[in-house]
Amino acid sequence: MALSLTLPSTGGSLAPYTLRGTAPVKPEAGVKFDRIAYSAAHVVADPLAAVDPWLQCAVDWDATIAYRHHLFSLGLGVAEAMDTAQRGMGLDWPTSLELIRRSLDAAKGVPGALVASGCGTDHLNIDDVKSVDDVIRGYEEQMAAIEALGGKLIVMASRALARVAKSPADYERVYDRILSQARQPVVLHWLGDMFDPALAGYWGNKNADAAMDTALAVIAAHPHKVDGIKISLLDKDKEIAMRRRLPAGVRMYTGDDFNYAELIAGDGFGSEPTHGKSDALLGIFDAIAPAASAALGALAQGNTDKFHAILGPTVPLSRHIFAAPTRFYKTGVVFMAWLNGHQSHFTMVGGQQSTRSLQHFAELFQLADAANLLEHPELAVQRMKTLLALHGVEG
Repeated sequence: MALSLTLPSTGGSLAPYTLRGTAPVKPEAGVKFDRIAYSAAHVVADPLAAVDPWLQCAVDWDATIAYRHHLFSLGLGVAEAMDTAQRGMGLDWPTSLELIRRSLDAAKGVPGALVASGCGTDHLNIDDVKSVDDVIRGYEEQMAAIEALGGKLIVMASRALARVAKSPADYERVYDRILSQARQPVVLHWLGDMFDPALAGYWGNKNADAAMDTALAVIAAHPHKVDGIKISLLDKDKEIAMRRRLPAGVRMYTGDDFNYAELIAGDGFGSEPTHGKSDALLGIFDAIAPAASAALGALAQGNTDKFHAILGPTVPLSRHIFAAPTRFYKTGVVFMAWLNGHQSHFTMVGGQQSTRSLQHFAELFQLADAANLLEHPELAVQRMKTLLALHGVEG
C-alpha cells in the first residue's frame, strides 16, 4: 500500500505527497574502493541530559559510536570531530577529544577502518589570542593530545589564525611549525567562508586563487608530511585547478557537497594519478552512506555509469541540505539519521535542530525519497508526521 502524508509547500500551502522511491541500493559485499572515502560524522545528542542545550554539550555516546560502526560497515572511513560533528557549533574541545578517543577505540576492532581526527584551536578564548604564537601553541596542544591516542590529524582551519594573521607569511609560519613536527602525514583543511564566516580570507588573501598559491606553497615545502588537502569552497573548477598542481602523491579530498560525484569520478588528467581524480572527505556521506558505498564500489569495478546512476540522484538532496546558510547543513544530516532510524530523536547539540524551517524539512524528505535514501519508509513517514504535528500540521 502506498505511503502518503500531507506536506507544506512553497507559499505555506499544504499538499498530499505519496512516496515514490525504491529501496536504497545495497553495497556489494567485499568490494574494495579505489578512492579513499571519509565521512565526516555527526554526533547524537543526549536528549535526557539535564543541561542548557545552547550552553552545554551532552552526547549519547552509545548511539554516536554505533553510527561510526554503521559507517565502518559500509567501508567508509570516519573524519572525526569535524564540522559535521558540530565542532565550533556546540561541540567543545574536551568533548571532541573524548569523541576522538572513543572512535579510535571503536576502529581497533574493525579491520581496515580509517579514522582521521580534527585538530584545531577552538579551545582557545579567541579574545585572548593576540599573536601567531598563541595560535601555534593552541594547535600544538590539540596535536599532542590526538597523537598521544595514536590518531591521524586533520589540521582544521583556525578561526583564531584568520583573526590574527596579517599576511600569507603568518600562515606559512604556523603550518611550517605544525607540519614539521607531525608524527604521520596529515590532512589539511580549507573551509570556505560559506561554511564559517569567521574563516573569510583564509591563507591570508580574500582572492581564492592567491590563497591557493599560499596553500600550495605550504604543501610543497612539506610534501611528505601532507597526505592530502580537503577543500570546501563549493567551486569545482577551483578544486580541479588545485588538484592538478599538488605535489606527486598528495591527495585532493573533495569537500564539495555540490559537485562531489563528478569530482570523485575525475577527469583522468595527467600522468600523476592524484591529479586526475579526487578522494573524498564529505559531510554529505553521513546522510547518504549506503549510496556512497555502493557507488564507490561500482566505480572501483570500472562501472562509471552505475556510479553516476547511484550517486547522481543524491546531489539535489545534498545541495538542499547545504543550502545557505551553509553552516546549518548539520541539521539536515541529523534529520536524515533520525528519519532512517539511526537515532531515536531529532535533538541536536546546541539546539541546532531549530536552524531550518518546516518547509526545508519537507523538501528534504521529498528529495531523500527521490534519491532512494529512505531505508525504512514506514518509519520515515511516521517520524515526518511527528515533526509535522509538532508544527501544527496534521494528516
